[in-house]
Amino acid sequence: MTRVLLLASLTVFIVAPGAAQVPADDGRLPQPWLALVNANVVDVVSGELERGVTVVLRDGRIEAVTRGAPPPGAEVKDLAGKYVVPGLIDAHTHLNSLASARRALATGVTTVRSASVGSFRDVALRELAADGYIAGPDMLAAGVFVTPDIGDGVLADPELRDLIRGVDTIERLRRLTRANVEHGVDFIKTRGTERAGLPDTDPRQQVYTRDELAAVVEEAGAAGVPVMAHAHGDEGGRAAVLAGVRSIEHGTYLSDETLTLMRDQGTFLVPTYSTIVDLVEPGGDYDDPVTRARGMHMLPRMARTFQRAHEIGVKIVTGADVSYTPASVTRVSHEVANFVALGMTPLEALRTATLNAAELLGIAETTGQVTSGFEADLIVVDENPLDNVLVLQDPLMIVSNGRVAVDRVQFGRGEPPIP
Repeated sequence: MTRVLLLASLTVFIVAPGAAQVPADDGRLPQPWLALVNANVVDVVSGELERGVTVVLRDGRIEAVTRGAPPPGAEVKDLAGKYVVPGLIDAHTHLNSLASARRALATGVTTVRSASVGSFRDVALRELAADGYIAGPDMLAAGVFVTPDIGDGVLADPELRDLIRGVDTIERLRRLTRANVEHGVDFIKTRGTERAGLPDTDPRQQVYTRDELAAVVEEAGAAGVPVMAHAHGDEGGRAAVLAGVRSIEHGTYLSDETLTLMRDQGTFLVPTYSTIVDLVEPGGDYDDPVTRARGMHMLPRMARTFQRAHEIGVKIVTGADVSYTPASVTRVSHEVANFVALGMTPLEALRTATLNAAELLGIAETTGQVTSGFEADLIVVDENPLDNVLVLQDPLMIVSNGRVAVDRVQFGRGEPPIP
């Protein structure tokens, strides 16, 4: 299966003439009062389409989805029958710079969960978005990876310097978890197995035991912080599920037994399938002959695991697993399209990037739907994505927290794209 790259992803902000947002004196971006008229809204809950409605955005929220006239005083944008979809959620990303945040947002991603960045830059990005200094995306931070070798992670906090010798005891696991919590993270990232993207590691090899992972979950849980666990292999993945993690990242070699356990315990799967595609194809974030050969046998195995997870009833969520650098080619929109190719309906696949992702992140009451009272996080596309999910790769408008980051509606095609 090849990477879905029908339409090029944006890498910069594109704002229509006259729509540029000028920061206030304190550096914050304004939140315009907008009325998007002649909109077709995709309801990801019911799967229905609300045609010809007006979506009113005010103070960073969706004020109304109505058939009435736009309120006096609101700036009106005519969508001319284009389709409004919730902003996409990337639940597994490593972006750690302002430039990367801009690139992520320009692809239609309005919320991200850090999967560790080696420091606490994700915490800083979260605060910049929350306080209005950048349009977005909203960030849920994970801070420093709780892994045996944290490498340059020791530079994130002087108190971590002795962990340079390794995070290889339960006490050290607890210490690093506490340090992350003290820095205000929203999630803890740890691991059950080795990596797939390095030529000298075997992704099936278990790293931490159930007891060690349970110590991380217990320490984080005392502060109300959930845990995500990198795990390709089945033994490490099952240990993480039994330890009580919130989500398994990747899960390439998970057995039906482990997947059934995940369903029963409510553990989410973030397969990052498109990352394995990246291993196989030249360029992108991974370009090594050893990992390319590995990816050739991992890709069909990952496809089988995904399909079995879907059949068994595990909740699946999108994650691009990139840093959104200039070299990154994988996008959440690709993941959604690949999920359809693997057997999901377009609605099911769209929910993995909206409803399911919001539930995993604990923000389902505030985002993931184009509904009155929810955050004004949305994208506008040319066609109904429930008919053609590939259109998600070409957002014509992107609104994050009520702020227009991209506006190319006037350049929308008059005819559907060639498939």
